[in-house]
Amino acid sequence: MRYEFADCILDVDRHILTRRGEPVAIEPQVFDLLVLLAAHPGKLVPRDEIIARVWNGRFVSDSTISARIAAARRAVGDDGKSQRIIRTIVRRGLQMAAEVSCDNSLTSSPRARKTQHLKYAQGQNGQAIAYTTSGDGPPVLRVGSIVYDLEAEWRLPSERAYINAMEAKFTLLRYNKHQQTNWGDPGHIDYDGVTEDILAVSQAAGFDRFAIVAEFGGLFSALRFAVNFPDRVNRLAIVGGWAEGRNHRDDVDGPDSIRNLIVEGWQDPGSGYAVGSLLSYFPEGPLETVREIVGELQTLYSMEEKLYQRDSGNTASVLHLLPQVQCPTLVLHARNSAVHPLSEARKLAAGIPGASLAVLETANHIPLPGNAVYDIYIQTLTEFLETPAEI
Repeated sequence: MRYEFADCILDVDRHILTRRGEPVAIEPQVFDLLVLLAAHPGKLVPRDEIIARVWNGRFVSDSTISARIAAARRAVGDDGKSQRIIRTIVRRGLQMAAEVSCDNSLTSSPRARKTQHLKYAQGQNGQAIAYTTSGDGPPVLRVGSIVYDLEAEWRLPSERAYINAMEAKFTLLRYNKHQQTNWGDPGHIDYDGVTEDILAVSQAAGFDRFAIVAEFGGLFSALRFAVNFPDRVNRLAIVGGWAEGRNHRDDVDGPDSIRNLIVEGWQDPGSGYAVGSLLSYFPEGPLETVREIVGELQTLYSMEEKLYQRDSGNTASVLHLLPQVQCPTLVLHARNSAVHPLSEARKLAAGIPGASLAVLETANHIPLPGNAVYDIYIQTLTEFLETPAEI
């Protein structure tokens, strides 16, 4: 099924929205809202039906509903003042005001997936590593994510929006984080072993030469892989990375407040302390998205694991690796991140030969769907990855 209206195409089978021929990254709930409205053009869709179809009848706040409506309007080039595409019927519901044409003759696309299919590669010490590929186009490997777990990424609407945007243009390879089996010195992690995992997964997926998107702490293993296997990496995008951890910075005083929040509340599901630890990274929210992510993280990682991750990030430094990176590199970073300041991104860009820095106007360490700069972030990232690599 495909709906066409204004300058947009809503491809239900492929779960893709395009505007003026370009993919638009949106959250699954926003996509579902657009499908519901497009399926009933010119008709009033009551608020209760919207809640039943988009949120499966769960209780949601007025602010959450308003945020999704605003996001839907932005995605299709509309706004709350003109309402030329999505019209609000006060105290009743919404209406698709634009003319809609429908094509249901399309066969189901291979990317119309209700679930993801996992395969397994053999990593270091014989450990099985789950991985999955999706989409068509140039190969891109994702190293690191907010949750760094394939099933959790599939469940989270914010992560699904990212996956949908990437697989619309690339063959996206994702894999599960190496399972921690011992708790040694967080300042001496075996990153060389992790690069072996990356090699095993990329070979199993048939990736010979590919781009890497490294997020959060995935930077450390991605950099080592790019340095150790320069013939396999044609581009490197670093999102929310840092050159030196908190323990190496001269301008940091006092206790680690994020670590303290983890200690106080990680074992209490959904606690304010646990949510607060992640809000330090995403002060602009959306709050509902942050709560969803925290719920997944608390299921995946014990307090001991979270503290180990925090301590290893605080003690890490990659300054010695930066001059050895040979591929074109883009560093994307939030201007007002309070966790890893912009100065750390500048160190990365200045230390990697020929690297460039793109500054995102947000306080969220990495933009989430619903954030004002999310579309700019996705566009900047994909344009860099699409640029033909030099031979």
